[in-house]
Amino acid sequence: MGKVYFLLIILIPFVSSCSNKLEAKEIKIPTEKKEVKTVSTENNQLRWQLPKIPDEITFAGEKVEFDDLDLKERLDYELIVNNYWHSNTYITMKLAHRWLPEMKAILKQEGVPEDLIYVAIIESGLRNVVSPAGAKGFWQFMESAGEEYGLIINSQVDERYHLEKSTRAACMYLKKAYRKFDSWFLAAAAYNRGMNGIQRDLEAQQVNNFFDLSLNSETARYIFRLFAVKLIFENPEEYGFVLTEEDLYPPYKTKDIVVDKTIESIHEWAIKHKVSTKIVRKLNPWIIGQSLEVKPNNKWIVKLPENTEQLRLIGG
Repeated sequence: MGKVYFLLIILIPFVSSCSNKLEAKEIKIPTEKKEVKTVSTENNQLRWQLPKIPDEITFAGEKVEFDDLDLKERLDYELIVNNYWHSNTYITMKLAHRWLPEMKAILKQEGVPEDLIYVAIIESGLRNVVSPAGAKGFWQFMESAGEEYGLIINSQVDERYHLEKSTRAACMYLKKAYRKFDSWFLAAAAYNRGMNGIQRDLEAQQVNNFFDLSLNSETARYIFRLFAVKLIFENPEEYGFVLTEEDLYPPYKTKDIVVDKTIESIHEWAIKHKVSTKIVRKLNPWIIGQSLEVKPNNKWIVKLPENTEQLRLIGG
C-alpha cells in the first residue's frame, strides 16, 4: 500500500503538467511514417451536424406541418436519436433491402399505405426479436393478439416469425384500427397503445386527433419515430448515411416446397433435401420445433434455396 501512495505522489505533478498541454488549439496525430499531421479544432470543424427538420411531412396520405413548436421539438428529438444511432440504422437499412420489397407488396395488396411499413422497422428493426413482454417477430405480436389475427402458435410453429403471414396479420390490425378511428396516425398509435387504450384517451380528453392527445411517453413518441425513420430511410445521404449496392443485404432467392405429410424429423427432412437444418430454420424461422405436423386436408409451404448457388450465398 505504501508503494502505491509513493507512485501517486510522483505521478500527480506529471498529470498536472500534461493537462496544461492539452489546452493547445491543435492536436498532433502521428502517422505510420512517423510524420506529424495537424488537425485543427478551431472554427467548429469537428462539430456534429444537426439533422434538418422539414417544414412538413406527408405520411400515409396525411400532411403534418411543423410550425407548431411542440410538434417541431418532438420530431427534432426523434431525428437526433435515430440519426446518431448509427449502428442500428445502418444494419436496418441493410436488412430493408432484403425484406421490404416483399413486405411493401403485401401492404399494397392489403390496401394499407406503404408508409406503415415503418411500424415494423421501429418495432423490431426487421429482426425476429423477442421483447421483454414476450412480443415476437418483425411486427412484435403478443401471443394472444397473434392468434386473434390468424397466426398459428404452438410448440412446433410460431407464425409470428412468418414474414408473409405476420405482415398480413399486421395489416388486418391496422385496417381495423383505421376503420375505428378514420386516421392512420391513430391506427399506428393504436398498434403501440391498443385500440381500447386510444379510444379511452380520446373520450377522456375530448379530442379527435393524435397530436392533441396527452399520452404515455412511448406512445407519444411513436408517430414521431415513424416520421424520423421515414425521413432518414427516404433521404439517407441527406442525413449522413451513405451505402453502396454492395453494402446492402441481397434478398434470398427461394423455391416453395409443399409439405402435405407430417415431417417427423426436421433434421432428416433437411438432409433429404440436401440442405442443413440451419438453412431450413433460416429461411423458415416460424418452424420452431423438431417436427412439423400436417393436419388432414392441410399443408405447409416451406422455403428452400432456389439452387446450389443460392445455397452458397445464403450460407449453406
